[in-house]
Amino acid sequence: MTKVGKVSSLYYSPSTGRRAVDEFQLDTKGIVNDKHYNKKINRSVLITSLESYALVQEHGIEISHGALGENLLIDYNPYFMPAGARLKIGTATLEISQNCTLCKSLTAVDTKLPKLLKNDRGIFSKVVEAGTISIGDDIYILD
Repeated sequence: MTKVGKVSSLYYSPSTGRRAVDEFQLDTKGIVNDKHYNKKINRSVLITSLESYALVQEHGIEISHGALGENLLIDYNPYFMPAGARLKIGTATLEISQNCTLCKSLTAVDTKLPKLLKNDRGIFSKVVEAGTISIGDDIYILD
């Protein structure tokens, strides 16, 4: 295991809207109580890097953390990681499944975001080992 960073923020979407939380529970169907739970298992958790927000800010766009739709905001850039790579975060293990596809909802935030973040919005992962993830948890790449 190689330590690479920490969890900065956590977000999920219950049926009542989007929420920032200090921790959440995950199982192999996704984030427990999230509206996307048990829907697209390979896209259960969206991980975004603080670098994406820095890129947006460098281009004069002011957005709050969480605005990119991420579940995990981390201080490590995982975008180069191949599908199948695994991360241990808190007591959960996540497996990278695919790069995040850009959705038109980002244009509601700013029309420049989809093009600007084409390769830098985030990566999707699935949960392969249930557990809890909390703000401040260390992130490890499993060898």
